[in-house]
Amino acid sequence: MAPGAPSSSPSPVLAVLLFSSLVLSPAQAIVVYTDREVHGAVGSRVTLHCSFWSSEWVSDDISFTWRYQPEGGRDAISIFHYAKGQPYIDEVGTFKERIQWVGDPRWKDGSIVIHNLDYSDNGTFTCDVKNPPDIVGKTSQVTLYVFEKVPTRYGVVLGAVIGGVLGVVLLLLLLFYVVRYCWLRRQAALQRRLSAMEKGKLHKPGKDASKRGRQTPVLYAMLDHSRSTKAVSEKKAKGLGESRKDKK
Repeated sequence: MAPGAPSSSPSPVLAVLLFSSLVLSPAQAIVVYTDREVHGAVGSRVTLHCSFWSSEWVSDDISFTWRYQPEGGRDAISIFHYAKGQPYIDEVGTFKERIQWVGDPRWKDGSIVIHNLDYSDNGTFTCDVKNPPDIVGKTSQVTLYVFEKVPTRYGVVLGAVIGGVLGVVLLLLLLFYVVRYCWLRRQAALQRRLSAMEKGKLHKPGKDASKRGRQTPVLYAMLDHSRSTKAVSEKKAKGLGESRKDKK
């Protein structure tokens, strides 16, 4: 290479930066979620839910793919595909006229509905999501069980019993607080009435005292009159005694 010519190989600093970006900032894989299993009755419909988490914004190129593997079968076939904003039902298998798209990519939802269930629908359904540039990740599977009549699971019954017990407890607590509130209101009303009566009794002696105050001058006048009358009678008696002595 001639002196002064630009080097075609990257500098050591640039190489270190590229290596660090690849090792320290790995792309986060997309995560897909479905139910573990769903139950449906013959002739009814069932919803197969599928959602996802991605480190990227929802892309215009997002895609959902559903595959079906029959119970006891080895091969899975594609039954539904969503891409470029349009749903596509694969023209193979027994689902081509029974699948309905109910998902919404804006809400990270890729769910589908299967109508008119049959025993032959038993199997495993796989949901796969690609959200470019986030396209690396694992799929998620849900198993469908079709019955003549959907059995009531133990967990549902237990949940209903627990819910009923909790409802009764809450009702009893509500009744207790209502009764207690009414009793407290009644006690407060009685306390106010007693307080009012006590205040009334305290005011009555004051009125009696004022009456006695008004009657006091009259009593004093009557007492003075009796004293003066007694003095006059004593003087008369004394005068009569002296006059008798003089006569003797």
